[in-house]
Amino acid sequence: MKKRIAIFASGSGSNAQKIMEHFKRSTEAEVALVLTNNPESYVLQRADSFEIPSHVFDRHEFYQTDEVLDLLKNLDIDLIVLAGFLWLIPENLLKEYPGRMINIHPALLPKYGGKGMYGDKVHKAVLEAKEPEGGITIHYVNEHYDEGEFIYQAKYRIDKGDNLEMVKFKGQQLEHLHYPRIVETLIKKIKK
Repeated sequence: MKKRIAIFASGSGSNAQKIMEHFKRSTEAEVALVLTNNPESYVLQRADSFEIPSHVFDRHEFYQTDEVLDLLKNLDIDLIVLAGFLWLIPENLLKEYPGRMINIHPALLPKYGGKGMYGDKVHKAVLEAKEPEGGITIHYVNEHYDEGEFIYQAKYRIDKGDNLEMVKFKGQQLEHLHYPRIVETLIKKIKK
């Protein structure tokens, strides 16, 4: 029986797509569900193109009910992957999935993390600080933004003259290369 992955995303979903592509022909695991808090999110179209069910939820459903948790449990989800998901995870999900919920951040944590630090805001902060390198951090999710235990980090050099788009591109290349691989490594460790 395949292990089952749920992806949470709020935006475009390019990392979600790379993970869906990675597991499309896997015999060990599958992306069973894509969830979003944004009904306009492009990730919904990406999920649809892979014929993966999706679910849109609002703040009330996510924080005040067990509806999202019940959906995950009913689908027998083994691993939750956050891919550009911007809300803090509620306690009911954290309790149900300890050590089985991961996130990717577009910086070398612990720098440039926390509430409101996502996407271009992170890249701009890295550039403004004149950092010699940028990178990504894949980490477990806990009750605080970007503070879970690190799983993997990868770096890229920031060259003189690199602008926001170049730094963003370098970071995304690393995300797309490493995130699906790390998800696969972790899913293999989960006992069904």
